[in-house]
Amino acid sequence: MKIMKKMGIAAVVAMSSAAVLAGGHAKVDRTGWPSSFTVGTASQGGTFFVYGAGWANLVADQLGVSGGGEVTGGPMQNMALVHTGDAAFGMTTMGPARESMDGLNPIAPGLKMTNACAMFPMYQTPFSITALASSGIKSVSDIPAGAKIGFGPAGSSSDTYFPRMLETLGVKFDRRNGGWTDLGGQLQDGLLDVIAFAAGVPIPAVSQLEVQTKVNIIEFTEAEQKKILETYPVSGFNIAETTYTTLTKPARSVSMWNFAIANCDLPESFVYEATKVVMSDNERMVKIHRAARSTTVDNWDKNNFMPWHPGAAKWFNENGASIPASLIHSK
Repeated sequence: MKIMKKMGIAAVVAMSSAAVLAGGHAKVDRTGWPSSFTVGTASQGGTFFVYGAGWANLVADQLGVSGGGEVTGGPMQNMALVHTGDAAFGMTTMGPARESMDGLNPIAPGLKMTNACAMFPMYQTPFSITALASSGIKSVSDIPAGAKIGFGPAGSSSDTYFPRMLETLGVKFDRRNGGWTDLGGQLQDGLLDVIAFAAGVPIPAVSQLEVQTKVNIIEFTEAEQKKILETYPVSGFNIAETTYTTLTKPARSVSMWNFAIANCDLPESFVYEATKVVMSDNERMVKIHRAARSTTVDNWDKNNFMPWHPGAAKWFNENGASIPASLIHSK
C-alpha cells in the first residue's frame, strides 16, 4: 500500500528515540508514523472540504507531521483512497461506506473496501434543495419535468442518494454533476434549475448564494419525508432557521451520518493521537465549521457496522464510549 511507503523515514526517527509532540505535549512513541498524510475531503464549496481541511491542518499542527486536506470526489472516492492507502484519512457518509464495504462502490465494482476503519463521528448530512427565488420553485412538486438539477460531484453522497430520492418522489430531471461552488455559479447564471445538496449545514455554497441573490430553500412535506424515511437509510432532520438568513422557520429534511475514516494499517499510536487532537476540544472544531457541534464522544454509536481503528477505539473507550471488541479492527 502506498501509505506504507511513506512510513520509512518516520520509522527510523522513531526508533532512535520517542519523539516529543509539537507544542510541548507529552512524549509518545512514533514508531511507524508516516512522514506526511492527507485527508480525503470533497469538492471546494462543500462542508466536507471546509471541515476536512480544517481538521487536517489542526492535526498536522498539533502533532508536527506534514498534512492537509485533498480535494476529492467525496465519500465513495474517499473510501477507495483510504482502503488502498493512497490517503491516510478521509471522510465518508455511512450509506456509501456500507455500499463500499459490500463491494458496490462504482469506482471499483466488486472490490470490498474493508481496509478503511472508523475514526470518529463528524456530523449529520442533511439533504436539502435550493433554487433561485426567481424560478418560482418553492416545493418539490414545483420542480418541472426535465429540470436541470445539480447533484454534486459524481460518486458523492448527494449524487448517490438524492437522484434516487427525487425519483421516488416522482421528479423527472436532467442530471448534472460538478463541485458545489461551480454548481452554485451555474444556478445563479440560470444554467441549472435546482441544486440538490447533501452536505453539513450551513453549506458554504448556499451561504454565498444568499449574499449574492435571493434563493428558496425547499423543504420536504411530511408525506415526502415519510416516503423517503421508509425507503432509504436516513433519519428525520430539521434544518434550523438560524442556519440561513433565507429561512424563517425550521426546514423539514432527512439526514445521514458522516464519519472520519483511517487506513486500518496506520500505527495505533498515530491514529490515537490524531483522534485525541480532534475529539478533545470540541470548541476548537466548531470554529472550523459549525457542523462539528455533533463531533462528540456520545455519537460514537452512530456507527454500528464499520470496524473501528484500534487507535481510535482506544481513545473513545478511555473517554466514555463502549465500543465492543467485535467492532474493533484486528489483523
